[in-house]
Amino acid sequence: MNHYRNSFTVESFYSVDSHSFQAQLTEHIKKEIASKSKEYILQVDENEYIKYLVDKYTIEPLIIDFSSEFIPEPLKSIESVNNRIYGGKYQTEILTFTIYYNYSGSAVLFKVRPDEFSMTSRQITINEDEMKVSFTFKIDQRNPEIFNRTKDEYQSHAFMNLKNTNKVAENWNKSVQSIVTSSFTSAKQKFIKENDFFAAINVKVDNTTSGVFSAPTIKRKIIPQPSISNRKEFSSEPTMAKVMYEDILNIIYQLGKSMERKPSTYIGKDEEALRDQFLLLLETRYDSTTATGETFNRGGKTDIILKYAIDGSNLFVAECKFWHGSSEFLKAISQLFDRYLTWRDSKTALILFVRNKEFSNIIETIKNDISTHPYFMSENGARGETSLSYIFFIPQDKEKKVFLEIIAFHFDK
Repeated sequence: MNHYRNSFTVESFYSVDSHSFQAQLTEHIKKEIASKSKEYILQVDENEYIKYLVDKYTIEPLIIDFSSEFIPEPLKSIESVNNRIYGGKYQTEILTFTIYYNYSGSAVLFKVRPDEFSMTSRQITINEDEMKVSFTFKIDQRNPEIFNRTKDEYQSHAFMNLKNTNKVAENWNKSVQSIVTSSFTSAKQKFIKENDFFAAINVKVDNTTSGVFSAPTIKRKIIPQPSISNRKEFSSEPTMAKVMYEDILNIIYQLGKSMERKPSTYIGKDEEALRDQFLLLLETRYDSTTATGETFNRGGKTDIILKYAIDGSNLFVAECKFWHGSSEFLKAISQLFDRYLTWRDSKTALILFVRNKEFSNIIETIKNDISTHPYFMSENGARGETSLSYIFFIPQDKEKKVFLEIIAFHFDK
């Protein structure tokens, strides 16, 4: 991982202590994640993004290839130097040598001071483009012995702390996975919690699909990320906005009424086959959601569950039943609430297929008897003649309101 490009000159392994270095890397990770949008964080493949960040922020230990030593012709200059014998200064020719070595690994480590370090350092220059490190020294004598002694001393002092700095990289690499995972999870949870106070999905439905299927396929619409709207609801989890709940119920109602006019769509079909026709419409109508049938939820498998694809939270739960009298109807509600709904679920429906001839009597029975159910709270209007809205509570918490729609269809053939 290279955070510094081209060339830079530093005191070798001294500029930043190891604790500050790791803190800076952690901050870089958090800032990179924070720079991403809510949509990106919630929709990106979590494992792939974490792996990307781990790979990016893994520090490759430094290896200096001393066998690659390269010594260009020195620079010559006339400078004043101290006379070591007689004192004073005199002018003489100075040779300035720059010694180059190839290196591999993360150049940023040249700046890091390890916890255990030798108080020796030399100024070095790192060229990241060419992957070369160099140091420079001067001598005023053309003496091979003095040259080699001076070079070896500079090399030793410049790279004395290399081994211990690589231990800093090793320790960081052991922790980077947990740091990235923790930082990403924290950011994702922040957005999920933020959505607790938003209407989770604002639905914009294609007008051509506002009724029942009139073509082989329906264009899927993208459901935006949760956002505050004038129709916001508050809940402890991301939840479906009323506009989407109403759309789902309307689509189910329109499709069921259309099937009533086409007996071939329901004759001879059991609950599962009828359910699948509604499920097909729901799973093709919305993006960012998944619609499934016979899905395990809490204590059993419910007929229809619409989930928010981002975090897997339930948006809509429904059961399909043939009408077998008032007592079985009330039992079906109990089954829905006792076995399938969790405290997080707030919008549900019971879809009834009625084969009796006196359909009007059945609707009156529903209206009269539903208030006798122990979880009943209040009526909530009517979407249509046979789509009736109620508010119930869940048995685990009498303060937790749940919207329940009873939708009945007359399949009497």
